[in-house]
Amino acid sequence: MIATDTNNNPEIGLLTDIKGVMTNVHDQGTGFPVVLLHGSGPGVTAWANWRLSIQVLTKERRVIAPDLMGFGYTQGSTHNHYSMDLWVQHLIDTLDYLDIDQTDLIGNSFGGALALAIAIKYPNRIRRLVLMGSVGVPFTLTQGLDQVWGYQPSLESMKKMLDIFAFDRNLVTDELAELRYQASIREGVQRSYSAMFPAPRQRWIDAMTSEEQQIRALRHETLIIHGRDDQVIPLENSFTLNRLICRSQLHVFGECGHWTQIEHKERFNQLIATFLKEGDQLAYEK
Repeated sequence: MIATDTNNNPEIGLLTDIKGVMTNVHDQGTGFPVVLLHGSGPGVTAWANWRLSIQVLTKERRVIAPDLMGFGYTQGSTHNHYSMDLWVQHLIDTLDYLDIDQTDLIGNSFGGALALAIAIKYPNRIRRLVLMGSVGVPFTLTQGLDQVWGYQPSLESMKKMLDIFAFDRNLVTDELAELRYQASIREGVQRSYSAMFPAPRQRWIDAMTSEEQQIRALRHETLIIHGRDDQVIPLENSFTLNRLICRSQLHVFGECGHWTQIEHKERFNQLIATFLKEGDQLAYEK
């Protein structure tokens, strides 16, 4: 299990045993729920990924932001073996534990692939879908993603990761680099992380890919977001998703890398808040 220090740590929400997995989940606000799924960068936690969106979204809805299995303060799998099926089941178990029958779902990068897989397998559990810089369709491993998944802990390496993630390095502070670096060297974290995506890494992209006909079968209203200058996940992924998902819209942010929710936080938060509110209005009219 990953070690925890709960004293005044904003990255830690509710620590609870969910079917044998000690899970860290932030559960804030009231209203129709939205679940936020983080990406797979080194030192990631739900709070680090979504802290600038949680405070906005909780004004109108219940926000659930879990550390996914093996990330952050959530326990890893037995023998450090991971798969999409495992991550999907753990999230469904988390929703069941929180008595959430249906939710909106926002996935970032790896979290986008997970969101797609959940919507495909459990379509009735999801109302609306947001995919940001998403994995989940075929693409060739980028140099940026190879470096991210191949991270070896050091403050200098973490700063290089942030340079890959962000278009404007000035928007990602040294304080954030220190935060993510310290998160990456907590006991057990690197052991779990290095077991997830060992080389050759193209196979992990392929393992996260959903079948085209299953994506085409989705009927969820879907908002797709991507940074035009993303070095980690190709912009073409989002064009592909927009073509495949019939009820989808695509928004591309210029001068933006892989972290739309940080680099364009006000526009990003306004965009998703409006999109989710449309779902509330349609449900009310019914």
